[in-house]
Amino acid sequence: MELYNGDLYWPTTESEDVVLERPDKKEHYDVLVIGAGMSGTLTAYTLQRDGVDFAVLDGRKVGTGSTSANTGLIQYSNDIMLHELAEKIGEAAAVRFYQLCLDAVESLDQVAKDVDASDIYIRRDSLCFASEEDDVAKLQREYEMLAKHGFDVEWLDREALRERFPFEKPAALITKGDAEVNPLTLSRQIIRHLSKQHVPIFEETSVDEVVSDGDGWIVFTSNGTFKANKVIFATGYGPAPLLDSHRIDLNRSYAIATNPIAEFSEWEGRALIWETKRPYLYLRTTPDGRIIAGGLDEDQAETPHDEALMNNRAERVKEKIAELFPMYDLEVDYAWVALFGESVDQLPFIGEHPNRPNLFYLLGYGGNGTVYSMLGSRILSALVRGQSHPDADLVRLDRT
Repeated sequence: MELYNGDLYWPTTESEDVVLERPDKKEHYDVLVIGAGMSGTLTAYTLQRDGVDFAVLDGRKVGTGSTSANTGLIQYSNDIMLHELAEKIGEAAAVRFYQLCLDAVESLDQVAKDVDASDIYIRRDSLCFASEEDDVAKLQREYEMLAKHGFDVEWLDREALRERFPFEKPAALITKGDAEVNPLTLSRQIIRHLSKQHVPIFEETSVDEVVSDGDGWIVFTSNGTFKANKVIFATGYGPAPLLDSHRIDLNRSYAIATNPIAEFSEWEGRALIWETKRPYLYLRTTPDGRIIAGGLDEDQAETPHDEALMNNRAERVKEKIAELFPMYDLEVDYAWVALFGESVDQLPFIGEHPNRPNLFYLLGYGGNGTVYSMLGSRILSALVRGQSHPDADLVRLDRT
């Protein structure tokens, strides 16, 4: 399965590859983490901090999976708004999930500090605007729900928005406490940090089969056989072995990175921007002055190779940026398409397999995969250490 296709921007920001020594393989581990993208590296970071005996396996060189196609918007608000989620799972549970996401944004800030990546994890506000007049009521309900439960949120009517941004929309809300990140650099810095802590990381070790041997698991790979008490699949949008995937939809999204812009005086706080329309436009800036934007999601579980199609989508995304910021002279420097997964209730799947003890998954499906991976790593660290976690039921695999 191709996770992405096109000309990626983030690899151009990395001047040095991650060089890992081939670790010696032990006869047995307590935990094996399958995957060394963002989900796997954050899981490994948390397990190492919590003193777990584990190893990491990845079929590729580290940092070459879907993490390099991530647009790096770190937001606690979800594709499903808080008031909409409350209608599905109850207000208390929905608010708790949003709080977990906000806590994860803070935790990611600390991770960036710990692995010497603070310069690429930058705190930003988020602006969500009503795409059309009919969406104002929905946005108002979201504002009221967020404010009711103590989230730092600000309402902007049409006039207030026009005074602070160079575009006119019916209304918007600003949420505080989000961030932008270079996801590839963060993931690689975590790998470098783990390597210094002597965590065994086996690159180019593809998993062929996972078989139970009673209480634990035997993992057959291209690099021989591994044995562990527990296995965590943190495989991003790749296959999740032994798990029923009927509640997961794979789609594709297009993204671009523009030429560098000299300055962003019209873009207040260089806030992350998205909208109420579905599929929605999302955009942010980068430290070197580019705009990264994406959208035009399509219900297709494959990445196209049609150059004309890719160019068409890239131009359409650029035009959407220009509608908001007509003063910028924009060119498309990088354009790509990537797969992303969504669950039917738009929450991630995190936890132990309901029928296969000691087999765990961190599947951060949705628009907030990095945030989900951070909160999920904490849940899984508790579970593999034999502890309960008070929030595990929110994202359990067998929820209905």
